[in-house]
Amino acid sequence: MRVGCLWESLTRERWPLVTFPNNSSSSSDPIIIKGWRQIYIRMHREMAGNATAVVEFVEHCSSSNKSLAFGDYYKAVEELCSKQLAFRDVQMFLFKPKLNVLLNLIGLHYCIFCLQVQAGHVMDALQSCKISEQQVCVKWWKLGRWFYGFRMRDEFHSRIISLADLLTNKGEVLGVLCRGAIHELLRIEICISNVASTPWSWQSSQQQE
Repeated sequence: MRVGCLWESLTRERWPLVTFPNNSSSSSDPIIIKGWRQIYIRMHREMAGNATAVVEFVEHCSSSNKSLAFGDYYKAVEELCSKQLAFRDVQMFLFKPKLNVLLNLIGLHYCIFCLQVQAGHVMDALQSCKISEQQVCVKWWKLGRWFYGFRMRDEFHSRIISLADLLTNKGEVLGVLCRGAIHELLRIEICISNVASTPWSWQSSQQQE
C-alpha cells in the first residue's frame, strides 16, 4: 500500500495539471501499485520526448546565426503549453547548462507566464541548475513616433541581460517578450549574448519608412 501511495504521490505532485485516475490510493493491489509506477515512467518518457522535440526545433531555427525570431520563440513556448510540461520537467530537460541559452530562456518564460510558478522558485531552479548567469541579447524594433504630422525614425533597442536579472528586474525586456511583436513593436529577435550585433537588420528597419 505504501509503495502504491508513493508512486501515486510522486506522479500527482510532478504533474499537477494532468488528470489521473482518482480511486487507487487506498488499494494495496499489486496491479495498481505497478500501474502507478508504469504511469510515472510513461509520463517521464513522454515529457522527455516532448522536450526533445522543442530542443530540436529551437536548435534548427537558430543554427545559422544563433538567434531566434520571436515567431519561432513563441511557437516553442506554445508547444510546451500544449504538452503540459511540469515545472520539474523544465528543470530536468530545459534548464541544462550545456543547452543553448535560448532554450533556458524559453523554459523560464514558460514557467513564469504559463505555469505561473513563483519567481523565487524559478530563481532557485536557475541557481541549482547553474544557469542563472547565462546571458541573452534581446533586440526589438519599435515603430517611430509621430511628431507634428511626421513619423520619426523607427527605434532600435538592444539589451544584454542574464536570466537571473531578467527574472528579478521584471521590466522592459520581460515586457517585450510577454507582449510580442504587436502594436508599436515591429520585430523582436532573441540571440546568444556573445553573437555580434547585426547592423544590417537595423539599417533595413530604418529604410522601411
